[in-house]
Amino acid sequence: MDWKEQYKSFLWIVGFFLFAYFMPIETESFKGAILAAFDLTKWYAREHVLLCLVPAFFIAGTIAVFVSQASIVKYFGAKAKKWLAYLVAAGSGTILAVCSCTVLPLFSSIHKRGAGLGPAIAFLYSGPAINILAIILTARILGLELGIARVIGAVSFSVIIGLIMAFIYHKEEKVKADAQIAMPEIDEARPIWQTALHFLILVAILVFVNWGKPADSNEGFWFFMFANKWFITGFLGIGFA
Repeated sequence: MDWKEQYKSFLWIVGFFLFAYFMPIETESFKGAILAAFDLTKWYAREHVLLCLVPAFFIAGTIAVFVSQASIVKYFGAKAKKWLAYLVAAGSGTILAVCSCTVLPLFSSIHKRGAGLGPAIAFLYSGPAINILAIILTARILGLELGIARVIGAVSFSVIIGLIMAFIYHKEEKVKADAQIAMPEIDEARPIWQTALHFLILVAILVFVNWGKPADSNEGFWFFMFANKWFITGFLGIGFA
């Protein structure tokens, strides 16, 4: 037996055995932790997967189906000006209400459709940080200065991180860029306004299904929006169909 190849598996087995042997199942804190873990899993499945991830996958599908690869390459790929690609990618998250989980399908979609790794990473990093709801909430609770600082910091760091990632994987990106340069220009078969409308409807659905109840009042505009969010979501769903 070659211990150099087998010792990792052996350590995993020993570690799992020791964990099972000394598992403090008789303590209330351990039982509470287990129940809390399952409770959080249940909440995540109900509130986050259905209301956040599923709409995000629909948005990613809209990008993959209705937005041509040539358009992605034009604004985020090898044919785009670097400064424009990074700024557009870093600022695109403003119109989205996505968290760090729901931005992943969107990142994957634009990257697979031809976006450079640098701009795609910039979008991935800045998207959850500068969405319009997060900016408003930060400015309202922590002050306008911190709200502005959040936007500037998120955009700046997203561009820097995107540039670093593009530099690290520059060989792979060069191969991808050479293939994109040879790609012919293809006219959009679908009017841009239809694609934009579908995209905005899906973003609006993502916003309204997660609309929370105001904590300070049961009256007013914000409570009205909360009380009728499912009717609004249904109306938007009909519009999307």
